[in-house]
Amino acid sequence: LFGKDITLLLILSNLSSDHKTVKVDMSASTILYTRRTVAEILKATTSVDLGSKQGKHIRLKIPYSYYGKYLTTDKRIQVTALCEVVNMRGLKLLVEKTIILEDTNIIIKIPRRVVVNKAVTLEISYANPLPEPVSRCVLLVTLMNQQVKIHLARLAPKERSKIYFEFTPRRSGPLQLQVDFSCDKFSHVKGFVTIAVAPA
Repeated sequence: LFGKDITLLLILSNLSSDHKTVKVDMSASTILYTRRTVAEILKATTSVDLGSKQGKHIRLKIPYSYYGKYLTTDKRIQVTALCEVVNMRGLKLLVEKTIILEDTNIIIKIPRRVVVNKAVTLEISYANPLPEPVSRCVLLVTLMNQQVKIHLARLAPKERSKIYFEFTPRRSGPLQLQVDFSCDKFSHVKGFVTIAVAPA
């Protein structure tokens, strides 16, 4: 989840009966969806001794404080581990993992029944998932080809708040509502819902 520390496990297994020492170079970078690197956020080297048929776990932790300010709207982190068997020249293994951080930020609640030409009130709740306060919060609501920009109060760390939004649907059928939440620490957190509008 975006705003939380990330914990990863690298599992090394020695499939042979010989003792092996493995040097592991680990790194993590924030990236764009095109895989272009934005910033390196972690670099660590360790050495692991593996006995015959033995397996070991290496734990890697990436705190929010490392990645928060370098994350793009793609919310992607690429982690690589280059594993090299010592005294066996050329025996290397590269392990890669792309992490896409999830948002559980926006929740839209709609009434059970929505009818043409009757006013309806929606509840839109939004949150600050970070361990630090955020300000300059803006909610952009898009509905029926119209956009409404709502300026919101600052949010304390981990605080959730809500607003009520009223509109009157003019035709029956599916209607898409999109919400875009931005602030000074992150931007373009999206939520959307399809509303089924019943005939009058």
